[in-house]
This record gives sequence, C-alpha cells and structure tokens, in this order.
Amino acid sequence: MKNFIRSAIYIAVLFFLTSWGFLVHRTVNQLAIYQLPKKMQPFFYRNMDSIVKYSIRPDQRRSQDPTEAPRHFIDLEVYGDSAAWKMPVSWNEAIAKYSRDTLIKYGYLPYWIMAMKEKLTNAFRSQNADSIVFYATDIGHYIGDANVPLHTSINYDGQLTGQRGLHALWESVIPELELDQYKFYNRHKAKYLDHPENGTWEAIRHAHVLVNDMIEKEREVSRQFTDATKYRIQNRNGRDIKLYTQAFAKAYAASLKPTINEQLIRSSNLIADMWYTSWVDAGKPDLSVILKTQLTRDEKKKMKNEFKAYEKEKLIKDSLLISKKITVIDPANQ
Repeated sequence: MKNFIRSAIYIAVLFFLTSWGFLVHRTVNQLAIYQLPKKMQPFFYRNMDSIVKYSIRPDQRRSQDPTEAPRHFIDLEVYGDSAAWKMPVSWNEAIAKYSRDTLIKYGYLPYWIMAMKEKLTNAFRSQNADSIVFYATDIGHYIGDANVPLHTSINYDGQLTGQRGLHALWESVIPELELDQYKFYNRHKAKYLDHPENGTWEAIRHAHVLVNDMIEKEREVSRQFTDATKYRIQNRNGRDIKLYTQAFAKAYAASLKPTINEQLIRSSNLIADMWYTSWVDAGKPDLSVILKTQLTRDEKKKMKNEFKAYEKEKLIKDSLLISKKITVIDPANQ
C-alpha cells in the first residue's frame, strides 16, 4: 500500500489504511486452500492458521522496509492510455522501456507478484516447508492487492477527485460490515497457468476497469446524503477522526452490487492458481514428505468436514472462517 499523506481529520476506519483490509486478506488466503488438488491439500491445511494469520505481513513490513510500499500498487495512468493492455509483462522489458526509478516511484505490483512466484517455485523445488509457507502467504497478499481497483490508479484514495477516504471505504469499511453476507464458494478449482504473468495482468486490468465506476457511484450516493449523515466524528486519544456512517457505507455498497464480493472471489481463485502453478513448475514434489507428522484420522475428518462447509457456504455459520476469529486492533485506539 502507499504511504498516505496525513491530514488533521482522517476519513478511514483505521488510522492507517490497509490493502483489502486485514479481514479480507486473511479470508482470501483461506478460501484459496479449499481450491487446491488433493495432493496439496494436507500440507496447506496443516499450515492454514499461519497462512491466514500472516497474510497481512507485507502491509506490516511497510513501516520497517522503505522498499516495500511500491510492491503493493501500480499507477497505470502514468504510463499512458490503456497502459494495462500495453505495458510489457516482463520486468526487464519494463525497466528497459520506463527505467527502474520510474517503476519504483509509480509501483510495480504485477512484476513483484511474478518475482514472488519464482521464489515460491524454488521453495517447492527445494521442499523447504517454511519457505513454501512464507512465499505462499506473501504472494497471496500481493495477488489480493492486484484485485483492488485503487491499487491500480494514481487516484489511490480518491484524493484527485475530492473523495479522500474512498480507498478504505471500498476495501475495508464495506467488507467489515457485509462479509457475513458474501458468497465464498465458487466452482473454481486451482488450474495451471501456462503464462502466469498474463493471469496477473488480467487481474490488474479487470480491477482497473472498475475504478471509474466506483468513483462515479460514490458521487451518486453522496448526493443522497449531507455531511452530517455521510460522516460521524469520533474522538480518539484527543484527535477527531472522521468516519463514514454505516448508512452511507451500506448505501454505497448497494450501489456497487456484488463487485467487492466478486473481487474477493477473483483474488482467492488467482491465489490458488498461482500456488498450484508454482508447485507444478517445481515438478509436483510430494508435499507429504515435508509434513512433520502425517495428518491424523481426526485431522482428515476435520479437513473433510471443513471443505464441505466451504462448498455449502457454512464457513461463518460453523465458525470456521479464521479471519472472523482474529481480533483486529485499531491503531487509533493504541
């Protein structure tokens, strides 16, 4: 995510905006596991808690690593009309055309996803369990970011159109309010990507197409509200924070229809595809040999029941969605 300029009053749910919100990043990584083939399922299921919990790690790194931020976005408008369809899919070709400094300044998310894909493939090839979990977790985060529209735009927070706060509204506020109503299951099963870079760019293109619509819908819905009904002011630690009202967030969500839910699903599908492709490219190593212990009969039964709950849309009802169990700490309250 980008480092946003602070103002006296923040329009956000969290003190710092987070890409897709911690809730959704964790959710899509979990959903991706259910789409894997049987030869991959036991390893990923055994490591599910870690893969879900640490899916937010790349966002957390931004405060310590100054090189991290541009890995989360790409400002496509900088590169000209229809850039998402014209830019080189290769990092080296992009450097030759635009320069490394330009790519670092305006973000290089799709290229970084491919760098992580290579690291994950190497981890599978070496059968290093810790590295597999680490890179599978991280690439899941970046793929999630690629499916967030404003991660593809220089107008990353609506700041250029007088809509500051739009970023968190779309990716954090609304999912926090409506996740219980989302559909998680789809018939997608992890598939091999002959050209994974094309899959990455397809996600970027699809997300970017949504930018204008989310901006226009916010304007339309705003005309139905006054400042008093659109925002509420809350004092936290002596600072006034400007938050969206639930009424406005729900009205905006209704205008977007299933768009956010659909982007969540697209994220989990591509994550599963990229994990599977990396495993295949590594020669389909036997992941059972790197499990410290094989799944017990009870674990296998639990896994089977959980996969059925996913197919029947009962993950939340049966308290199986890990992201709903993890307490999100609001930094504004610290």
